[in-house]
Amino acid sequence: MSTEQFGDMRTEYSKALVAVGEENPNVVVLGADTTDSLKTANFGKKFPERFFNVGIAEANLVSVAAGLAYSGKTAFASTYAIFLPGRCVDQIRNAIAYPSPGDKKGLNVKLVVSHGGLSVGADGGSHQQVEDIAIMRAIPNMRVLVPSDSVTVSKLTWIISQQYGPFYMRMARSKTPIIHNDSQEFQIGKGIVLRDGSDCTIAACGITVKIALDAADLLQQEGISCRVIDCFSVKPIDKELLEKAARETGAIVTCEEHNVMGGFGSSVAEVVSESYPVPIKRIGVQDKFGESARDNEIPQLFEKHGITSINIANSVKEVRGKKP
Repeated sequence: MSTEQFGDMRTEYSKALVAVGEENPNVVVLGADTTDSLKTANFGKKFPERFFNVGIAEANLVSVAAGLAYSGKTAFASTYAIFLPGRCVDQIRNAIAYPSPGDKKGLNVKLVVSHGGLSVGADGGSHQQVEDIAIMRAIPNMRVLVPSDSVTVSKLTWIISQQYGPFYMRMARSKTPIIHNDSQEFQIGKGIVLRDGSDCTIAACGITVKIALDAADLLQQEGISCRVIDCFSVKPIDKELLEKAARETGAIVTCEEHNVMGGFGSSVAEVVSESYPVPIKRIGVQDKFGESARDNEIPQLFEKHGITSINIANSVKEVRGKKP
């Protein structure tokens, strides 16, 4: 019997928000008619005077959050990834990231979204946001986080509430395997080595971290030792850790639930190509849109896009074969 435990990112986000709100009276939470789904309505029940549901008006959501931040509030704005940033890149760029009051960079707004990537499943291809990481990491002053499990979500919610400036944090819709224990420390701009290895590095973010670990298990059975890194901080990314991995393992495979063009894998490739070039293979959505899949069909959808432990394992063998 499997002892694997699962956690719900939205539930832990909601709990952390309430706890943060109890400690910091300047925290406000905004939603766009998805407050029950994201469970941010729980914050509203506890602090109704600090909770704002603007309805299906995502551009307004961002602008109101910016106004509250200008007045000294720490604003958390949440909805689905397809709508934020999907519908309001203009407002995010010009109302949140661009303003620089005093010596500060951007406004104190935290954009926390759910339903990122292919795992939205039954909500359909139109709601499968696979371009958001590329969009958000290209915006100056914006920091981008893609947590791998519910523990990470909880810890990062606390961290970003205490750090000034704009953040984008992307959560998954489905319950996900728990990777980290409660004692794990997280730091913006730093990755976490989950498993050491010398033959190749597998760097992943979000729910693909578990898939990367499964791939490392498969490869271990063949005598191939893989280092696995949880790169939850996509921007700023841990350049030092990635360069070290490139030098010590000589090859890298990346995995993400996102378009490989401009996404997490691109970020890793940018770092490594400028510091210590090694063979790299990027696994993710290959410049395509998603498509509908029932919840029980999500594994097949991932398989169609090559986001599987078997494909990662085969890719590791491929890049190892390209080592000098």
